[in-house]
Amino acid sequence: MKLKMVNIMMGLGLYLLSTGISFAAFNLTSPPSSDVTFPLINVSPGQKPKFKVDPSVPRDQECPLNGVMYTKQESDIYAGRRPLAVMIENSAESRPQSGLSRADIVYEAIAEGWITRMMGIYYCNTPMENIIFAPVRSARTYYVDWVSEYDALYNHVGGAGRCNDDTVDDRAKALCQIDRFGIKDLDQFSIGYPDCYRNPDRLDHPVATEHTMVCFSENLYKIAEKRGWTNVDERDIPWDKNFQSWQFKDDAKEADRGTTNSIKIVFAKGYDKYDAGWTFDRASNSYKRSSGGQVHLDLETKEQITAKNVVVQVSEITGPVDDHAHILYDTIGSGKALVFSDGKVINGTWTKKSRIGRTVFFDSVGKEISFTRGPVWIEVIPSEQQVTY
Repeated sequence: MKLKMVNIMMGLGLYLLSTGISFAAFNLTSPPSSDVTFPLINVSPGQKPKFKVDPSVPRDQECPLNGVMYTKQESDIYAGRRPLAVMIENSAESRPQSGLSRADIVYEAIAEGWITRMMGIYYCNTPMENIIFAPVRSARTYYVDWVSEYDALYNHVGGAGRCNDDTVDDRAKALCQIDRFGIKDLDQFSIGYPDCYRNPDRLDHPVATEHTMVCFSENLYKIAEKRGWTNVDERDIPWDKNFQSWQFKDDAKEADRGTTNSIKIVFAKGYDKYDAGWTFDRASNSYKRSSGGQVHLDLETKEQITAKNVVVQVSEITGPVDDHAHILYDTIGSGKALVFSDGKVINGTWTKKSRIGRTVFFDSVGKEISFTRGPVWIEVIPSEQQVTY
């Protein structure tokens, strides 16, 4: 009996010793926990708190990006940050995406193969939750021009053309431009687990590796802070020094809402998987999105993506301009625009005076358009003939 007890005690001692060695080794090789915000990837939407802030607290802080009203508690957080631009792809097999429903503004334009790609601009809707972005994809030159309007952090996975890449047209070298323009770059190639990583199991069907990159908002903001990019940069220049906010208005009364109930945008003829559809919901005064004829959901919320404003920006396409099939959009200058809001459409124009200048939208008599408070989707196409409503 004594011998048996001795053996048990010796075994327990060896177990505890090995556990202690493993724990010590892990702590020596792992980053301090204070340096990392670990993603809550196993928390379902139903388990998340219903309210991020007390619903009784006044919402008297206007978001400078899309006019939504927030509490002082939330604005105190985002005021210490700068906008975050995230490239999110739209290949049919990569849907549903994560995080699109949380963007203040979304840009959608064609990349190679006539497949659209999105860029979400996140700022006011980020506090107090670690937003999942997926699948994150590569940078393109015209998105660099739009990022520049916000002096934003730019999260992407690589991109088209470094400066010394002779196979890419100089005008399409997004990575070269990011360096040359001093964009606040959060390229995933310089970011590892757990801030960004490939998750092959995020969807219920297998996908190619390029459709699997996941990044997290709070993690990206912590990295930016370490690099000196908060609401001011390393030279103490605020992100909004040259920023021009749009004008905003409250929802139209239901009786005053229009009857333009559906919008269809064909980005490229014959590529109907990437057609965008928007259906006006009169009760909520919002537009519900479909993609390729299917309801477009956000994977995290399991809800249909909506917008308060849908902007069709007509911008000429050039290309493909090289063997990689890169294309170019005219982002600086002016052109036609259609703005859908409150169930109505405004025929107008857009103008952007420089790379860092703001794209501003005007009605037919030259008055700046006021957007309804809420998410703004900007759909960029080369011809107004590609939109029907």
